[in-house]
Amino acid sequence: MPRLLSVNNYHYRRGGSDVVYLEHAALLEKLGWRNAFFSMHHPKNFASEWSEYFVEEIEFGHNYSLVDKVKMASKIVYSFEAQKKIKRLVNDFKPDVAHLHCIYHHLSPAIIPTLKSLNVPVVMTAHDLKIACPAYKMLNETGICEKCKDGSVINVIKHRCLRNSLAASAIVAAETAVHRSLDTYKKHIDRIVVPSQFFMKKFVEWGWPVEKFVYIPNYVDVSQFEPAQDAGAYFLYFGRLAPEKGVATLIHASHQAGVPLKIAGTGPIELELKALTKELGSSAEFLGYRSGGELHDLIRGARAVVLPSEWYENAPMSVLESFALGKPVIGADIGGIPEMVINGTSGWTFTSGNVDDLTEVLRQVAGCPDDALVQLGYSARQMVAEHFNREQYVNKIQALYSDLGVQL
Repeated sequence: MPRLLSVNNYHYRRGGSDVVYLEHAALLEKLGWRNAFFSMHHPKNFASEWSEYFVEEIEFGHNYSLVDKVKMASKIVYSFEAQKKIKRLVNDFKPDVAHLHCIYHHLSPAIIPTLKSLNVPVVMTAHDLKIACPAYKMLNETGICEKCKDGSVINVIKHRCLRNSLAASAIVAAETAVHRSLDTYKKHIDRIVVPSQFFMKKFVEWGWPVEKFVYIPNYVDVSQFEPAQDAGAYFLYFGRLAPEKGVATLIHASHQAGVPLKIAGTGPIELELKALTKELGSSAEFLGYRSGGELHDLIRGARAVVLPSEWYENAPMSVLESFALGKPVIGADIGGIPEMVINGTSGWTFTSGNVDDLTEVLRQVAGCPDDALVQLGYSARQMVAEHFNREQYVNKIQALYSDLGVQL
């Protein structure tokens, strides 16, 4: 029975990367793998027999004492605690492969050379751009930013790239400087899984060797999603309410187009977006956080789902889930979105950040015949079934592990 060690900051369904971490392990367990987990203690964590190995909680924004903040900052840069605990876990569990998801800021990259020193093959899924960009989004208050590609990580501090905070930006700049000098990622990670071709190309642009990467797209099981039967009346955004998500652009465009908009989600700029809606006299409706069957019903009732991102999205699960529910997507032409949203096949694209362009697409979709929209939703669902399915994901992951010497 092969043994998988899954590593991630959080051991609960906090966001998309955490869902992938948990679902990946569950999928391999069904195939006969033995699982162990390494994570951070957190009040929302799922119960785990491996929690005795988890590291102490670190959370930005908590009201820690000055001494605790200094200790946590040092752990973010290089965590000896994480090294010690993962070494004990490896010695007890003896994994055949370690698969890392999001580890920085909480577990720290220090665990990577520790795993290699114990002769454990290391795979990492690039859920974001952290292995290139210190602030992991290639985004700051001014918009898309790639200044660190050819320049110093001091740019992170200068532009306050992380949460517009000088302290947080200084910490991640130090973390990146240390691990670049140690060559932690390139030297000790065997393979990096990228869910989008865009991410692979971007990493290569930043100096990574292409042979380090394996393109394995995310998947959904369409049999678990009941598709919509009609076209729907409103447009829907669901997800985090943060500046990079482009929701303000969508509110402006929906108001100009005169189309109904529902917004499901919460986030740091929720009050700003509500104030914008009121200022415009927009009819956009904020629904708060929705999940599970309630969210699926909202998606099925929509005319189209809108993803108006203004940063380098990877391969959003929200797109695949919308397709599986038989709904086309209007997506910004940025990051990995155009690999999934194909004009005339699964939806429409528009120029990211361009209110007028999005307005025109919204008007076009609002005026599209209902039967044509239903057919487009069916086409999107078929695309997921053929190209983003579980069987292909399993085959590619197991082939990758086998290439690294794992006996399946």
